[in-house]
Amino acid sequence: MALSVGTKAPDFKLFNTEKKEVSLADFKGKNLVIQFFPAAFTGVCTKQMCATRDDVSFFDNMNASAIGVSVDSPFALKEFKEKNKINFDLLADTNKELINAYDMVLENFTLGMKNVANRGVIVLDKEGVVRYTETTANPGEQVNFEALNAALEKLK
Repeated sequence: MALSVGTKAPDFKLFNTEKKEVSLADFKGKNLVIQFFPAAFTGVCTKQMCATRDDVSFFDNMNASAIGVSVDSPFALKEFKEKNKINFDLLADTNKELINAYDMVLENFTLGMKNVANRGVIVLDKEGVVRYTETTANPGEQVNFEALNAALEKLK
């Protein structure tokens, strides 16, 4: 079931690239931008994470944190983060719990890969309530950063 605006977001606990457990509770009091992406080191995913990297100061000004979530291992995400100088946490949803809880499952990706993170974004307010959600119709399409930023502006 898709998350809808106005609903409380499900809690999560995932490992970041430093093998530290990160949970939704860690962001209480801040807005949170969750960027879901299918796979590290792929073209559109790299552009999505780098665009978020380049916009981190905007997020900071909106009292928001950004995180990226994929089903890649923390080890692969660490290499991806270092190579692309990503300046926010990337979380490994290797057991696919978060993508299922947030209805962000892409059943068929490329090269036969199944049940990876769909490309999308969810914005949570300071209390963990969903305020914006987007899932792209095609994983080759980029998320709408303009709409994402407008959603954050409303929370300022």
